[in-house]
Amino acid sequence: MQLLTIQRILGILLSLFSITMLPPVLVSLWFDDGAATAFLTAFVILVSTGLLLWLPARKHQKELKIRDGFIVVVMFWIALGFSGALPFYLTESPQMSITDSVFESMSGLTTTGATVLVGLDTLPEAVLFYRQFLQWLGGMGIVVLAVAILPLLGVGGMQLYRTETPGPMKDAKLTPRITETAKALWYIYLSLTVACAIAYRWAGMTWFDAIGHSFSTVAIGGFSTHDASMGFFNSATIEMIAVAFMLISAMNFSLHFLAWRHRSLMHYLRDSELKVFLSIMFIISLITASYLYFTGTFDDGWTSAHHGIFQAVSIGTTAGFTTTDYYLWPGFLPILLLMTSYIGGCAFSTGGGIKVIRAMLLFKQGYREVLRLIHPNAVFAIKVNGKALPSKVVGAVWGFFALYVFCFSIMHLMLMATGLDVVTSFSAVTACLNNLGPGLGDVGANFGQINATSKWVLCVAMLLGRLEIFTLLVVLTPAFWRR
Repeated sequence: MQLLTIQRILGILLSLFSITMLPPVLVSLWFDDGAATAFLTAFVILVSTGLLLWLPARKHQKELKIRDGFIVVVMFWIALGFSGALPFYLTESPQMSITDSVFESMSGLTTTGATVLVGLDTLPEAVLFYRQFLQWLGGMGIVVLAVAILPLLGVGGMQLYRTETPGPMKDAKLTPRITETAKALWYIYLSLTVACAIAYRWAGMTWFDAIGHSFSTVAIGGFSTHDASMGFFNSATIEMIAVAFMLISAMNFSLHFLAWRHRSLMHYLRDSELKVFLSIMFIISLITASYLYFTGTFDDGWTSAHHGIFQAVSIGTTAGFTTTDYYLWPGFLPILLLMTSYIGGCAFSTGGGIKVIRAMLLFKQGYREVLRLIHPNAVFAIKVNGKALPSKVVGAVWGFFALYVFCFSIMHLMLMATGLDVVTSFSAVTACLNNLGPGLGDVGANFGQINATSKWVLCVAMLLGRLEIFTLLVVLTPAFWRR
């Protein structure tokens, strides 16, 4: 294990991350909200820490091995959670404890969208901007961004990229050169953000709200600059714009890349994962809107439709924006929407959950076992996009699901042990492990009222969800540390 090389890379990454403290400083100076000092102090602390890590190891430039990649990604995300918490802790408004600061930071960077803050409408603009900015950075993955930059600094990024990439088929490359791929993905990501901001501004948002919400929409994060979230604007047009960009961002970004590269939409039409994803979103939206209408929750069909569609897509893609208190909706709807978040977005998207491709493979594998009972001697291949998948991919999906259920159960019991009721603890773990944000019960509105121990457990849940369980757990296994 190349500890000095790892130390060098972490130093570089922390120094790069410190730059993210400067845009909020400019926002603070523009609005004169008095929060600039906290961000400048955080910048100095982070850049100093990064340099202290980098200087002793600056001459150690070796290609990372797989194990090194895992360590860098895990340590960097943990360091990010604490580093990103510095401005929250240092600001006078809001006054936050270390626990709340780390929770808010981790929620932002992992694009979860769970918040401990209330009174967002009165907070300094720099703090509001920083929350949205954190989600935007975490959306595509800061590490993937770093992959595009690190080669310029003499650091190979392939192993970082493999451990950061979401989805079961990590060996699938978009281009032979990984740096070019990372750059292309970020160009697409940036273009979507700009388009989303312009659309929001056209629909009636201020530029500040439009930019902030475009960050969290494309990142499928769910943070808002208002306590009422998207409900603050009371605009069906804004909600439908959000729906469109949440759906686009929840698609496999490799499809966007291939469509852009080949100037063709055929890749979207041929992708079976995308077809399943859009079908799920359509069915859940239809059920939600219909149930709201027939139960008389809203006055007319159009109101029921746009609230139902928006909330179904927002929860289904794990964005977590709200227009109303959906957790107070009648009947089975809150549970249905929460269960939809388990599937989440497509692989290689900014969405959370187990990913649509894994849900597809689990269903196909289950159906195959039924067919094997009927025809014991027959051979049934599991296919995606017309191609048979290797058995190791299917096995990895089952392994992921088993670990997912195990981690969920353990954290659910831990939260109940801290004193939370069944519904609150169940929905809190669901919301954080799936990187969703809002839950049910005591965490329906925000996470500010639960105890500190629960918040730390949920920080781990958010990190597990963002790194898709394997990346974090592999570092905790004894076999990983054996030579």
